[in-house]
Amino acid sequence: MKNKLKVGFWELVARIVLKNRIFILGAILLITLFLSTQWKNIRFSFTEANLLPETSSITKGYNTFLSKFGEEGNLIIVGVKDDRFFTPKTFAAWTTLMTELKAQKEVDLVVSINDLKKLEKNESVQKFELVPFVDQSKTNNQAYLNEIKKNLFTKMPFYEGLLFNKKGSIRSAIYLDKKIVNTPQRKEYIMNHFIPKIVAFEKKTGIDLKVSGMPYIRTLNANSITGEISLFIGASLLITSLIFFFFFRSFRATLISILIVIVGVMWTFGLLGLLHFEITVLTAIVPTLVIVIGIPNCIFLTNKYQQEYSAHGNKAKALQRVITKVGTATLMTNLTTAAGFATFIITSSDILKEFGIISSLSIVALFFLCLIVIPIYYSYQPVPKAKHLEHLNRNYTKTFIKWIEKTVKYNRRYVYVVAIFLFLVSTIGAFKIKTSGNLIEDMPKNTGFYRDILFFENEFNGVMPLEIMVDTQRKKGVMKLSTLRKMDDLQNTIEAIPELSKPISILNIVKYSKQAYYNGNPEYYALPTSQEQSFILGYAKNATKDNKNNIMKSYVDSTGQVARITTFMKDIGTGNMAKIENRLSSKIDSIFPKDRYKVVLTGKALIFEKGTQYLLDNLVSSLLFAVLLISLLMVFMFRSFKMVVVSLIPNLLPLMITAGLMGYFGIPLKPSTILVFSIAFGLSVDDTIHFLAQYRQELTRNDWKIKRSVFATIKESGISMFYTSVVLFTGFSVFMLSDFGGTVALGGLIAITLAFGMLSNLMLLPCLVLTLNKSLANKQEFKEPTVDILNKPEESSEQTESDK
Repeated sequence: MKNKLKVGFWELVARIVLKNRIFILGAILLITLFLSTQWKNIRFSFTEANLLPETSSITKGYNTFLSKFGEEGNLIIVGVKDDRFFTPKTFAAWTTLMTELKAQKEVDLVVSINDLKKLEKNESVQKFELVPFVDQSKTNNQAYLNEIKKNLFTKMPFYEGLLFNKKGSIRSAIYLDKKIVNTPQRKEYIMNHFIPKIVAFEKKTGIDLKVSGMPYIRTLNANSITGEISLFIGASLLITSLIFFFFFRSFRATLISILIVIVGVMWTFGLLGLLHFEITVLTAIVPTLVIVIGIPNCIFLTNKYQQEYSAHGNKAKALQRVITKVGTATLMTNLTTAAGFATFIITSSDILKEFGIISSLSIVALFFLCLIVIPIYYSYQPVPKAKHLEHLNRNYTKTFIKWIEKTVKYNRRYVYVVAIFLFLVSTIGAFKIKTSGNLIEDMPKNTGFYRDILFFENEFNGVMPLEIMVDTQRKKGVMKLSTLRKMDDLQNTIEAIPELSKPISILNIVKYSKQAYYNGNPEYYALPTSQEQSFILGYAKNATKDNKNNIMKSYVDSTGQVARITTFMKDIGTGNMAKIENRLSSKIDSIFPKDRYKVVLTGKALIFEKGTQYLLDNLVSSLLFAVLLISLLMVFMFRSFKMVVVSLIPNLLPLMITAGLMGYFGIPLKPSTILVFSIAFGLSVDDTIHFLAQYRQELTRNDWKIKRSVFATIKESGISMFYTSVVLFTGFSVFMLSDFGGTVALGGLIAITLAFGMLSNLMLLPCLVLTLNKSLANKQEFKEPTVDILNKPEESSEQTESDK
């Protein structure tokens, strides 16, 4: 009675689907139309992906910094290294460019040589005044420009590292309005206003300008990601549909499969809008995943329909059995795949949670689309022709399956030896894996903006901001000479680190104030002594009463309690970043007593590095959760702990092999490659479920003869496992078309893992089944399952005319 209830559920589903075809297709159309109305809510992320949870102390420290000083990533830098810069024609064009940029409402401040201000002492009112460094009326004179160049490089140490370097490179700093930095206005301004002006200057002068800074990098990087969404969708559709057609040689079967996954992609975008999730570097790949995972579903269901029709020639019976015979098996394989993605939901990172939610929901929705639409479609189509069934008996598939059978039958010992050898070698390689993670590491290397990043790294030591916030815990404590001396000690340490640029803080302004007090003599660019402090800082204090030109406001908060030290860093790995952090933290602890100062190391560069480390720390727990979740599904299906062990080994081995390859080939663990393991594990287990599901059916059919059942399973499921694995392998290989190193690594590593997973499930899995089930007594290890994965033969054959 229990069995009948189980079988009856899928029979009921089949009858509902086949008897209400028009209604169900109408419902799918309405759902698609509704979700398409949600596309208007889709937004691209205008902030960097913060992988850390909001409760993290690092995130809290960064938020505190933002509350004191506002958005840090609002700086765009324009640089040039050309001997023609200090010529009348080029300097005039530069002045025009900077004046136009400064006039735009999206720009807060432009600091450039043409409009440079210098501090001068006004003894009559006892304050410093900002006066122009360049007399624009004389810039058409080459001799005057030569003098300006000389004075800049010899008498303006305050601007060294900010506007020029000793190598002869010049740059300007454009500070955007902080309110637009994380909004669509940033993209609109940079793409439609800023870049055209840069291009116009280059055409006019023939000089190649270098542009960088986080707002600029983020905008062009986002454009690249957006462009790749359509590339991935198009390429994956083309490749998977070609493979599908090659296997089945049917335009109709290929067409309906493409249509199903396209609807699935539409649903994915609809879910993104409905849930108000932003498109990030992770959620951008979900539509392609839907295609890559959906086509194997179509292959499995189409193959089962054709197998059934080939066996008995009854179309109605074949259509019903597509649902009743493999409904639960297909559901469970999709659930395990979804579980691989769903593991990211347990993390505290919003970007990972959203990726896990949207991918798992899309996969489950896609399963129902495939299971419902394919039988309905074929119910309206003529019966398969002989040429459409030829793939079931093709020579190359027969040869491959026979080789698998022969290996399992006669060379089981060698399979174990090879598996153990690969495991040991891979383990050694896994220990060689290094970690790496920063904001620009995975950006496309063949783009102009990436080459500009390298220019600024070579000339100015990087563009990624690293911030140090010094809280004196008392009002006006920053300007105390003891605090300034401590900051000077820390800045000297920063300057001694090759990967960091020259730091900028209120300290630089105080030193410049002393230089100005001594009539601009660069020899006095230093901290004032205790005797000089009162009258020099008195001049500076009077100067800052004019809030419009308050030169201290960017580096000291309104209370004078908190100071900011800004430096920039090169594109370095996580390990090097940790060394720099340790060196700075050690220095901070030694010079700033914790009972008097609260010093926070922060900035986007550190946030990203800590996010990478957070992912690494959660990698094991995420993977263990995936293993546990899938194991519970296996127990629920088979009620056999031995089968759980048997199913896990063939799927964990490919993960270890992938880890070993990463170690040997120097592929680091980073946010993109960390995702490989959970995703690949969830996909690889699908083959295991197909195999064990068929194996159980063969056991009941062959009177629990284990050997006979295993080899019958290889013959029956081997082709489908091979087909689906090929599609998954090539589908994920599409990501290797990306310009982003992380996406290339993600696609390539998952493809390799799935290839090893297919071989492991076709060879190692049956070997383990044979070894661990040597006697008929092991029949108890396959108790009556909680859910019928496949109908028993005698049950499956009990079809009535009502099925039609």
